[in-house]
Amino acid sequence: MEAGMLQALKGKLVVSCQALAEEPLHSSFIMGRMAKAAAEGGASAIRANSGVDIKEIKGQVDLPVIGIVKKDYPDSPVFITPTAHEVDELIEANVEMIAMDATSQPRPQGEKLTNLVEKVRQEAPSIALMADVSTIKEAKQAEELGFDCISTTLAGYTSYTEGASLMADNFSLLKEMIRAVSVPVIAEGKVSTPSLAQSALKAGAYCVVVGSAITRPQEITKTFTASLEAER
Repeated sequence: MEAGMLQALKGKLVVSCQALAEEPLHSSFIMGRMAKAAAEGGASAIRANSGVDIKEIKGQVDLPVIGIVKKDYPDSPVFITPTAHEVDELIEANVEMIAMDATSQPRPQGEKLTNLVEKVRQEAPSIALMADVSTIKEAKQAEELGFDCISTTLAGYTSYTEGASLMADNFSLLKEMIRAVSVPVIAEGKVSTPSLAQSALKAGAYCVVVGSAITRPQEITKTFTASLEAER
């Protein structure tokens, strides 16, 4: 299952359909239709947040889903599928792949990343695992733990990589990460234009995940208003 799903994503676009509680499009119904629009546009998979959104999306599109659950805990900065509770939610939602924070940051409630990997392998061996990382070291550690693929999702979003950019120095982080591991490396994080997505593939990315530039209209609108304000 893991190999088959990954092969289907090679060189393709994954669209992240997410809207948090404070965002205008926060609704499982809307995320389902957003996923349907992405599928009509040619997306090969959907990345989605929460079991309820994923179930709605699966009712609308026949595409593999990379599932996450975002949840804040007071004792940890990790919020992307941080504990076994969120893993259970994703297994129950029947996702094809689970993505989780695989950084070096301490997890909530003393949870260990290795335990989460073992849990999925034992309870749902057909589900693939994606490691969201921020550094080369974390990518190597994720491969050693047995993740099927690695994503640059958190580069620039951990305290020790703040300000870093996936696109800096002609995708140097992405290229170095690809050289450092043998599993597929997926480009995700501020890929805001088709040309940047194309450049990521040219740099060696296995596939590209795009979210805000497609599915967050408030952010898309800001790019237009900022451009017009600069002209004025």
